[in-house]
Amino acid sequence: MTDARGEGTGFDAERKMQFLYYLRQKGVMDKRVLTAMERVDRGAFVRGHFAARAYEDMPLPISSGQTISQPSVVGLMTQALDVQPRDTVLEIGTGSGYQAAILSHLARRVYTIDRHRNLTREAEIVFTKMGLANITVLTRDGSFGLPDQGPFDRILVTAAAEDPPGPLLQQLKVGGVMVVPVGQSDTVQSLIKVTRAERGFDYDELMPVRFVPLIEGTARD
Repeated sequence: MTDARGEGTGFDAERKMQFLYYLRQKGVMDKRVLTAMERVDRGAFVRGHFAARAYEDMPLPISSGQTISQPSVVGLMTQALDVQPRDTVLEIGTGSGYQAAILSHLARRVYTIDRHRNLTREAEIVFTKMGLANITVLTRDGSFGLPDQGPFDRILVTAAAEDPPGPLLQQLKVGGVMVVPVGQSDTVQSLIKVTRAERGFDYDELMPVRFVPLIEGTARD
C-alpha cells in the first residue's frame, strides 16, 4: 500500500535506514539522489510473491519478461546522470516505472517510453497514485527517442545497445548527458556516460552492468 505521497506503509523507518545504508555502501553518495530514493517506495512497483524482497539490493522480475533493476544500480545511474531541477529528461525503458519516479523528484519533466503497453499502463497507475504529475508515459519504439519533444538535457537508457543509439545522441542538448548500457551480449556490458560537447561526444566508462537488450519496435502484449 502507498500513502498520498507514494510512500509505502511497508517502507518503515528501519527499512529506509537499511535501504539507504546499502545505497551508500555501493557508492551512491549524492544527497539529492538519496533523498529521491528515500521518497519513492520500491515496494509500490513490485508485485506478487517478490514483493517481500522489494527492499533488497537485487533485480526482480516484473511483467513481460522484464526486470526492475537493483536499487544500487538505479542510484548509480541516476547519480551519473546528474539531473538538475530545471532539466527535461528522456528515459528509454519504463519497465516498472521505479526509475522514472525517482527522476521525477529531481527534474522538471520526465518523458518515459516503453515498447510494452501493459508496462506503461501499470506504471501510469502507480504514478497517478503517487501524485507524480510531471511524468509523461508513452508506448512506442524507444530506440528512436522522442524527437518532437527534444532536445533533452538528460537521457537515460535502461536497456543495452551495441552502441549508443544515433537518434538518441542527436536528441541530446549540447552540454547534456546520456547514461546507457552498451554491450554485444547480455553477459558483457558496460555502463557508459556520454556528454555532448560543441564538437562531438565525450565517453566515460562507468562500470560493468547487465540489462535486457534494447529492441526495436513495439511488443505484442
